[in-house]
Formats: sequence, C-alpha cells, structure tokens
Amino acid sequence: SVVLVLDGQTDLSPLSPVGRGASVENFSPPVGFAPTQTRPDDDKQISPKRRDNTSRNPAMPRIRARELRMKSTLTARVLFVTAALIFASGICHARSTHETIDHVQPRMVKIFGAGGLRGLAGYGTGFLVSKEGHIVTIWSHVLDPDEVVVVLKDGRRYFAKVLGADPQLDLAVLQIQAPEEALDLPFFDVASESGEASAGTRVLGFSNMFKVATGDESVSVLHGVIAARTALRTRRGTFETPYNGEVYVVDAITNNSGAGGGLLTSRDGMLLGVIGRELRNADTNTWVNYSIPMSALQQAITEIINGEFRTREETLESTDDPRRYAALDFGIVMVPDVLFRTPAYIDSVVARSPASEAGLKPDDLVLFVGNELMQSIRQMKLALGRLQAGDRLRIVVRRGEELLTIELPVPRKPTAE
Repeated sequence: SVVLVLDGQTDLSPLSPVGRGASVENFSPPVGFAPTQTRPDDDKQISPKRRDNTSRNPAMPRIRARELRMKSTLTARVLFVTAALIFASGICHARSTHETIDHVQPRMVKIFGAGGLRGLAGYGTGFLVSKEGHIVTIWSHVLDPDEVVVVLKDGRRYFAKVLGADPQLDLAVLQIQAPEEALDLPFFDVASESGEASAGTRVLGFSNMFKVATGDESVSVLHGVIAARTALRTRRGTFETPYNGEVYVVDAITNNSGAGGGLLTSRDGMLLGVIGRELRNADTNTWVNYSIPMSALQQAITEIINGEFRTREETLESTDDPRRYAALDFGIVMVPDVLFRTPAYIDSVVARSPASEAGLKPDDLVLFVGNELMQSIRQMKLALGRLQAGDRLRIVVRRGEELLTIELPVPRKPTAE
C-alpha cells in the first residue's frame, strides 16, 4: 500500500484507492468514505468519531464554555441549598436526643418528704431553675414537712423549704438551704428555654418515677408524643382537682408514682411543661398522662422567686368581708395554727352545732374541703372563705384508719350592721 496524505492525515489503509493505481493529485474520496487514523507508535486504528473535531466545527469552543458555565452554576446552587438546609437544621434542632438528655439530667432533682400511707408515695421530682437552688415541683403531700430532702444528680443532699406555692396551679417552688455554701448549680432559664408545642410533637419525660434514683443515679427518661392540648376535668379518687386549665396529654406513661414535678421537654430540649400527679379523667375514669404547660406556670415561678407572688386566695383574704365563713361558723374549733402548714386537725366541736350533729369529733383530720386537698389549717381557712350561703359543705376527715365523708349546710349569715 501507498501512504496517502489527505488534509494533513496519514492513511495507511490497504483499501486506499492509491493502492489501486490512483494518483495522489487527482484523488477524491468517495461519498461516505471515512479515513482512519493510525498512532505513530503502533498499528492500532482509532475511529474518527473520537478525534477532536473542533477544526471542523468552529462553534464547539463556545458550546463547551457554555456547558462549563452551566455546570458551575448548577453546582453552586446545589451547594448553597445544601448549606442552607444544614444551617436551618442546626437552628431547629439545636441538640440531638442524647445531647438533650445529657443537658437535662444534671438539672433534675429527687425530692423525699412526707408519705408512706397507702397510695401516698414519700418521694417526688423537681428541677432547678436558678443557680442558687430554686426548685420547681408540684404542690403535694410530699412537701408537708417543714423541710424536705433533695438529692442532686451528683448525689449531693440538701434540705429544702417551700418558698411559695399556688395550689390552684398545682405549683410549688422550693429553695435549697445551704447557708454555708455558695451554690452555683446548673439550672434551666425558664424565661428563655420554655416554649409551646402542638399535637404530634415528639417529647421526653424526665422523672424519678417509682423511686428508681435515690443517690447519684439519673432519673428515668420516657419517649412519647403529645396527643393533644386540651382542658381536662381530672380527679384524685372521687374528688376533682383544683387545676382546670389546659394540659398537654401525652402518649406515654409519664404520670407514675413519684413522677409528679418532673419535666416534659421537646426532643431538642425546649421546656414544655411540668408532669402532674396521678389523676383520673373525671368523665371516663381512665388514668391521664398529662403535663401542665410552662406558659401557665412561668409567671408564677418568677414571682415566687422574686417574692412578689400573691395567690387569688391571698387577695381574697386581704379583703375584710364579714360575710366570709370560718370553721367556727359550723361549730368547729381547729388546733392552734403555729406552723407554716399546720395539719388541719379538729381540736373540739361546739355542742349542738352543725358539726356536732353531723358527727365530727376532736382529733379528726380534715383531708378535703369540697374537691380540694387540705394541706394545712391556713388552706382550710381559705377554702371555707369561698363558701356562699346555700352551698353544701362537703368535707372528708380521717378518723383512725377510716375516711369519712360529711356534709354540712352552709347557713345564711346575718347582715352586718
């Protein structure tokens, strides 16, 4: 075969027309003829489709430049969207579940106080809301002693006293008694860390249910979902509870023995509510797993810590109204009220009085007035002060090992001159 040069390309094909006698000067490639290219260092052939055909298409450099620009723009947009999603995820989910648990546990407190009677546990839960040792929990029988014992996450034990409470909100605030120690405890900033949630929000419940922690052990953590936010009519036994605001109903068994005063948070650590006591729904008689929203408690917590809080009962008590009722109006004489929470024991009963005719006796302990649990003589005084003429006074007393329910008519008081 003869070497044929066409357009600067060397053709060594044995089928070249030159090999059949054609002259180089007069050669014209036939229609459809596609010469092949041979590398200088071997005899392997390369298809012309793989050649750089830029020389045959002058627009190719501009097309390739445009493609490169489009790819660069698309890549930049993808990177921007990815970065935005990562940034937004970092804002909405500041902590993972494990990080939230690690953050909350050091701020939880185990509380040990009164109890031991059947159905009344002597322990509960709370959480720190100041570095000086203010503790939020629920208002319950556990707080009946002058001082209760609180145990921190690291096992340290302190005495604590009730700084203030609002039974209508089921709220109490304690303060650790450590005069010889400058406390600097981890705590929740209620103002900045509280928030709201809706149905479907995944939550965590922290509490010392069933007394699983007595020293430096961590409290229990339950995973659940908010089923609803609604107002419930709940009761303890046969008596309705005073709190009648909205609650978070939780799809998890959060309200167990000792869990009252625990904390409900979102998965990323936002404070949602305080776990309530063990209660039944007043309509369906089923146990309710609920939490009182922080939004309903936040103002009262701040005011109690600052010494500015006054309950509705205290406001009522400050008015001098002779029409308000007292225990003596029913023939009941209570023991001297000498403590912050003196138990509501009856000292004596006036002869031929409504109390005497109803069967009340000295040493009876008043547990309920109406539907409200009586924590002290002072609370009983406030409860009686809300009565109106024509009402029926229903009280529950403990006599020995018996619980007795007694009803008294509320007499009409003479008009003050």
